[in-house]
Amino acid sequence: MFDIFRAVPALALTAGRDSETTFLSVAEGVNGFLNNIVWGWPALILLAFAGVFMTCRTKFFQISHLGHWLRKTIGSIFQKDVLGHTADKSISQFQSLCTALAATVGTGNIVGVAGAIMAGGPGAVFWMWLIAFFGMMTNYSENVLGIFYRRKNSAGEWSGGAMYYLRDGLGAKKGCKVLGTVLAVLFSVFCFLASFGIGNMTQINSISGNMRAVFGLPAWITGIAVVILAGLVVLGGLKRIASVTEKIVPFMVILYIIGSIVIFCSNISMIGPVFASIFTRAFSLEAAGGGAAGTVMKLAIEQGMKRGVFSNEAGLGSSVMVHSSSNVKEPVQQGMWGIFEVFADTIVVCTLTAFSVLSSGLINLETGEALAGYNGEALSSSNMVSTVFSIHFGFAGAAFVAISVMLFAFSTCLGWSHYGSKACEFLFGERASLVYRVIFVLATFGGAVMGENLAWDIADTLNGMMMLPNLVGVLALSPIVVKITRNYVDRRIRRKDVEPMLSNFEDIQKEAAEAVSRGAQ
Repeated sequence: MFDIFRAVPALALTAGRDSETTFLSVAEGVNGFLNNIVWGWPALILLAFAGVFMTCRTKFFQISHLGHWLRKTIGSIFQKDVLGHTADKSISQFQSLCTALAATVGTGNIVGVAGAIMAGGPGAVFWMWLIAFFGMMTNYSENVLGIFYRRKNSAGEWSGGAMYYLRDGLGAKKGCKVLGTVLAVLFSVFCFLASFGIGNMTQINSISGNMRAVFGLPAWITGIAVVILAGLVVLGGLKRIASVTEKIVPFMVILYIIGSIVIFCSNISMIGPVFASIFTRAFSLEAAGGGAAGTVMKLAIEQGMKRGVFSNEAGLGSSVMVHSSSNVKEPVQQGMWGIFEVFADTIVVCTLTAFSVLSSGLINLETGEALAGYNGEALSSSNMVSTVFSIHFGFAGAAFVAISVMLFAFSTCLGWSHYGSKACEFLFGERASLVYRVIFVLATFGGAVMGENLAWDIADTLNGMMMLPNLVGVLALSPIVVKITRNYVDRRIRRKDVEPMLSNFEDIQKEAAEAVSRGAQ
């Protein structure tokens, strides 16, 4: 009799584990199916085409006006309009950049880059660079449209993003009203869901993994700590988020760059082999693991593009929602901050991570495969960079990466909470945004205890689902982007006396034009 009573809990536990395994298997299967659709070759080609198309249509603005956009972004960082805080509910240009970078400079720059190399080989880095170069103009176009079609809600806050230029821009075209509205709703739904994936689960999961690996902290303790910290910031709205990110982001980026440069200098003799492996493996037609010829190149392209987008989010239409809250008057001015955002995120930070990993000796430069282990520990994307830093700096290096990942991931979580909040506001009204923030904060605990692979795979899928409606809007509204860009170049660079194109709405256009006439950017 007593054996029966002892057996019942054991059977229940076994059944529970089986149910959990079944649920995870089903979730992985469904997500895998959707991922193959949204990240198949048609979607990747669309993403690349959008960047190339907007680059050509704007006459290679990121190159032809390189000096101008550098002066107007990082070169003007200490100007009052750029750095100074605002009295209204908008945020400064620098705050909008920091909040956007907070959402983009995240675990994708550390764990994601290492994962791309290990899955797609060193050649993935080249394709990450390429998608970033053209992605600069995709991000530029998104931000130009975001400012041009933004409007203020009843609380006096700017509301802008892909959903607005889809509804009010694409929807205003003849015969496209329904299409614009449907795509706007779809984008908002995908953004709402993605905020719990890319902006929550993957980020907190990376924090939890690093805290466990370096400091031995259980996942549930990390989860509780993040819930408390996120609640203190997220529930305060955009102003509080921006005030935190403008302090965290410059500090964490500069600190990580310094650490990476030290490694770069230590391994400077590896520059040649590393860059040779990046370029040769990017176009390798060799078979991988007995597969068909061209598999190596295919994996490199897929992983490079995926992780490039995951890192800088160009093409997703996500960062537009915070850029649209800037005090800027000129759509092109905020578009140039979008160019700098992609440059800083991928060309600078991701490249430093890639070199650190590839020059470490822990990666086979031919295949991208990691060593079987290091000091008795299996190497994975989650611990690769911390292992690299520990080689050079000992335990302090591993702790440094763990803290960097924590700051990167936490700031990404803050930025994405705003994106999801704006998507929720568009779908359900302004009052719903507070409910969303509470749910978002509580969901961080789930990310801390969730399996790593599934979290990243779900984030990949949701990224792709956001990307598709956004790119349709960007491509359809490309003539507007070209007109606004040409108008800006004529006025600001060629000094022609023409009326500015600042907003789609007459009242906002009038107000912004008056400010521009007084010297505002």
